[in-house]
Amino acid sequence: MGPTASGKSGLAELISEQCRCRLISVDSSAVYRGMDIGTAKPDPATLARIPHQLIDIRDPQDTYSAADFVIDAQREINTAHEQGELPLLVGGTMLYFKALRDGLAEMPSANPAVRADIEALAAQSGWQAVHAELAAVDPESAARIHRNDPQRLQRALEVYRISGTTMTELHKAAGGAGPLAQPPLQISIQPSSRAMLHERIARRFQHMLEHGLVDEVRALLSKGIDPSTPSLRAVGYRQVVQYLHGELDYGQMRERGVIASRQLAKRQLTWMRGWSDVHALIAADNDYSSGFEGAESVRKRSIISQALQLIENLDRNH
Repeated sequence: MGPTASGKSGLAELISEQCRCRLISVDSSAVYRGMDIGTAKPDPATLARIPHQLIDIRDPQDTYSAADFVIDAQREINTAHEQGELPLLVGGTMLYFKALRDGLAEMPSANPAVRADIEALAAQSGWQAVHAELAAVDPESAARIHRNDPQRLQRALEVYRISGTTMTELHKAAGGAGPLAQPPLQISIQPSSRAMLHERIARRFQHMLEHGLVDEVRALLSKGIDPSTPSLRAVGYRQVVQYLHGELDYGQMRERGVIASRQLAKRQLTWMRGWSDVHALIAADNDYSSGFEGAESVRKRSIISQALQLIENLDRNH
């Protein structure tokens, strides 16, 4: 696992070339068909060589939850074991990792009246006011959820208003009851400097734009997909939708897409800092700018060797 644009997918693919793996995607946006460029899905040649499970399994107008992921991931993990493969989960949707590792909290069902009250507050005072109210009752959730993320803000505050218990408390109560038969080996790939990560994020978003992200989003909208669906509110897609609707010019869209990606990376790193037993592999060399497309540098080879050694030790112990 790791922050967006950290090179985790490339590292996982190199590991798959060395081990008999079943690569399982942990990405809440890559599950959707037709969302290829903005999710940085592997190209067809890579997928033919190294199949990735749990991508292209839903239409963009469908919902896909952490509970759905846990069911699907368990199935793929069991299939891997049955076939003598190493289940290798790779992605950046940290909530999915947590749900698989620790189990899912029992959350109250949605309440239309409570949701309407929260939406009325947002309409009157803005989503920042909703964020401020959430911060007063559940500061940990408020720290994780950006003030411009209406869907998650609404749900977190709704949970508290319905149950009187914060989402953070409910998640903690469910901790330690995960569905895995044994603790997973947790490996993260992280750049040594925030500046290097920011540079990679900016370059990758520009690459997405140059390779047709706007046309990809335009095609999704032409199919009648509601812009408010979770799929089109993903980082990058949301900003392009705003551009196509005339709410942003091209430069603003590009800038906000980069900023949103940086904010996502910050949240992902915050998640990982709060976890125990994570083996962090730090990418420090300058030519890390190419990710793990090739292993020409000493540092890259060292990171790959460290990951393979951790896997070998896991296999030996089990």
